[in-house]
Order: sequence, then structure tokens, then C-alpha cells
Amino acid sequence: MEESRLCQWTVIRSLLAVLQWWGFNVTVVVMNKWIFQKLDFKFPLTVSCVHFICSAIGAYTVIKVLKLKPLIAVETEDRWKRIFPMSFVFCINIVLGNVSLRYIPVSFMQTIKSFTPATTVFLQWLVWRKSFDWRIWASLIPIVGGILLTSVTELSFNMLGFCAALFGCLATSTKTILAESLLHGYKFDSINTVYYMAPFATMILGVPALLLEGNGVLEWLHTHETLVPSLTIIFSSGVLAFCLNFSIFYVIHSTTAVTFNVAGNLKVAVAVLVSWMIFRNPISGMNAVGCGVTLVGCTFYGYIRHLLSQQLPGAPRTPRTPPKTPRGRMELHPLVNDKLDDKV
Repeated sequence: MEESRLCQWTVIRSLLAVLQWWGFNVTVVVMNKWIFQKLDFKFPLTVSCVHFICSAIGAYTVIKVLKLKPLIAVETEDRWKRIFPMSFVFCINIVLGNVSLRYIPVSFMQTIKSFTPATTVFLQWLVWRKSFDWRIWASLIPIVGGILLTSVTELSFNMLGFCAALFGCLATSTKTILAESLLHGYKFDSINTVYYMAPFATMILGVPALLLEGNGVLEWLHTHETLVPSLTIIFSSGVLAFCLNFSIFYVIHSTTAVTFNVAGNLKVAVAVLVSWMIFRNPISGMNAVGCGVTLVGCTFYGYIRHLLSQQLPGAPRTPRTPPKTPRGRMELHPLVNDKLDDKV
């Protein structure tokens, strides 16, 4: 009886964790699109800066003030040599995501983000010279095909938004691969990651945002009619962006890897549906099919990756080139930024 109740509570906890993660993720994405489209605040660098500042304050509050998470100590030298480069790529990733949201619908942007597994595997194969099981390559076929079908049939296609989203996938993959080498030896959770990276990202992005968008933001502040409610929405999106990081931490510790993978792909479907209900952007039948094929491919990829991760450590490997460094002897799993992709 006791075991049955414990099992039920575990299921309920996992379900609640997934639902709150979906809620924060979809809300942040929709709010960002609302800011660009409905509030006419067309300044993605400034919006990203607001998110970074709110996330830095939130992480400091959680770790230093409320002490809900222990601080992972990092030496000053490592902060500049390891975390700063990660923060730079992290900053580019977030900015490209917001730029794409300005020009293309949420549904199209979310579908393109699902291309990340393909870019991650390709970069690891090209740069890290890592070989993959043929099933990994096969699982990428529906992802690539679905993205191509979605792009060709997208009724609200914009080249700048499409390129921003596509390069955002490359930035996400680069960040994931760099994390494996630069953060070697540190076991960061989502909150500690934001604690160290958000201040660096604010510093990196602050000057470009001021130079490129400062005059436009000042003009918007002088001409916008409903200023207080609009600013409330903009800063609320920053607060919710930090809450999203906390929700990622909770869902990772409350679900299995398989559940997390399936929930992550269903999250994209939920975001597409909710954004369509709010913004009513036109979606053709073939476009919806392409999105569906992409999500099925991502789920299949996650399943294959999970199967391969369960192989015995002594299973034969076939690296393309002999490892040259002690760290090169470590066989990396095909990485996808599932746990870091939604940050800030």
C-alpha cells in the first residue's frame, strides 16, 4: 500500500513538473512575440538584456539570499577562461532566438529549433571527429526532412528570421559542445549556470544594445501610449525567463531521461498550438505535417540516444581517428541541449 502511494506521488510529481515547465516555456515565448508584435517594441537586444539582468538578480537571490541552492565555487581564472567564452555563445544563442521571434511566427521558430540535434551531431562529427552509430544518422533524416518541408510551405516565411533561428541552432549546438570541454570538472545545475553566465552576458550585450537600439528605445518610451502596462509586460517576461530556469532544474530532477525527451518535444507542439490560438498566423496543412514529422524525428532521436547510452561501457567503439589527448579517450554521447536550451 505504501509503495503504491509512493508510486502515485512520483507520477503526480513528474506530471506537475512537466506541466509547470511547459507553462513557463510557452508563456515566455508567447510574451516575447507579444512584445515584438503587439507592443511594437522591436528591440531584441534590449529584451535579451532585460532577461539577462532579471535572471542574474534571480539567481543571486536564490543562491545568496534564500540559499535554496548551494553555490558551486569557481576560481576567478576559470570564470574568464571557461565561463566567459560560454557566456558569449550563450548570449548569441538568446539574441538570435529573440531576433527570429521578431520576424517569424512562434510555430515556425519552434520547429526550426528542433533542428538542433542535427546541427549538434554534425558539429561533433566535423570538429570533434566523433563517429556515431548509424541509427543516430538515420534518426536525423525525418528531422531534416520535416524542417525542409516546413520551411518550403511556411506562409509567413522571412529570410532574416529563418537565418536567425537556424544560426541559433548552431549557437545552441556550439554551446553544448563547448560545455563538455570548457566546463569539464564542474557539475553545474541550471541555477548556477545562470548565476555565472547572466552577468557576463549582460556585460557583453549591454554596449551593443545601447549603441544599436538606444535611440529607438528612447523614441518608443516617448511615443508609446500605454507605457506602464507595456513596461510591466517587458520586465515580467524577464522574471518569467528566470522562473523558466528554475522550472528546468525541477523537471530534470523529477523525471527520467526518456520522459524529459518526450515532454520536450510535446512542449514544442503545445507552444505551436498556443501561439496559433493567440496570434492566428496562417498554417497550411503541409506545414503542419512538416512540423509533426520534425517532432516525431526528435522523439525518435532521443529514443535512439537513450538506447545507446544504456550500452555497456565495454561495447566496441569505432572512432574515426585515434585520440590525441587523455580527454579525447572519453567517448562523448551525442549531445543535445535539452537541459540548457530554454535558459533565459
